[in-house]
Amino acid sequence: MPTVFQNDVEAADALAQSYKKLKSEIAKVIVGQDDVVRLALISVFCHGHALLIGVPGLAKTLLVQTLSQSLDLVFKRIQFTPDLMPSDIIGAETMDKERNFQFIKGPVFGNIILADEINRTPPKTQAALLEAMQENAVTIAGKRYELPQPFFVIATQNPIEQEGTYPLPEAQLDRFMFNIFLDYPTFEQELKIVKGTTAEQLVAVNKILTAEEIIFFQRLVRRVPIADNVVEYAVRLAVATRPGNDSPLATEFLEWGAGPRASQYLVLGAKCNALLNGKYSPDIEDVQAVAKPVLRHRIVRNFKAEAEGQSVDKLIDKLMQQAKM
Repeated sequence: MPTVFQNDVEAADALAQSYKKLKSEIAKVIVGQDDVVRLALISVFCHGHALLIGVPGLAKTLLVQTLSQSLDLVFKRIQFTPDLMPSDIIGAETMDKERNFQFIKGPVFGNIILADEINRTPPKTQAALLEAMQENAVTIAGKRYELPQPFFVIATQNPIEQEGTYPLPEAQLDRFMFNIFLDYPTFEQELKIVKGTTAEQLVAVNKILTAEEIIFFQRLVRRVPIADNVVEYAVRLAVATRPGNDSPLATEFLEWGAGPRASQYLVLGAKCNALLNGKYSPDIEDVQAVAKPVLRHRIVRNFKAEAEGQSVDKLIDKLMQQAKM
């Protein structure tokens, strides 16, 4: 792929082609989960972070590993356990033979960070990722260390109801651009998975994009023009999640709603979704295509919603219709 394009239209076409190649490479290993792959790649091109939620055995970790193989980036995996310490993530200062302090970098110093089973560790350790995710840097003993670029965290999480899990603090949840839910495969998909994983086979995943190309496409996404009515729809949707803000649905069923970061991610996600589908400007349908993963971890249902079986995704569907009015 050329590193210099004649214009942004040519660059947008190159991104759409790269997306198709990435999907093809990932499909060598991951069966199905097309929507999950799309959202994970959108978070990469939007310089965001993603949270993958699903029961054990749904290939969450394998998906992230395969994604990293298709990108020419430094991949680091952190296995979150109850005894993990913050220094195990960001690093620590140690004394060398000359009795001088030396900073030993932790696994957070990479491009793609897999925070595996992030809710298996207490909030104090979870919070060690906060500065890294927001500032793309860490501070040790008063000194700031910049993280390599591009940098994104993809965390996997088991359902909260499972034993031995700790809910993520709201401040950290809000750092994630997407909350992506992985469901069980269909019968046909599981048949293909079992046949492929119980036979002797070697699958080579080719690298499609370099770090420089990803950074270029991240900047391209922000340059995508967007109509005022689409931005207004994204903001109306975010505002509609806030109880007491002229939103009867939110007032009735929600404890609290999404903040301004949700509006920003709705617009960024819509821009990238449009580019990946060969469009040069997003429309309302592109906002709706990313609305659920952007909003589902930013709104909290009240007791009435839980008692009446109003799921978060059902409420978001209703809010999307309300925002159109």
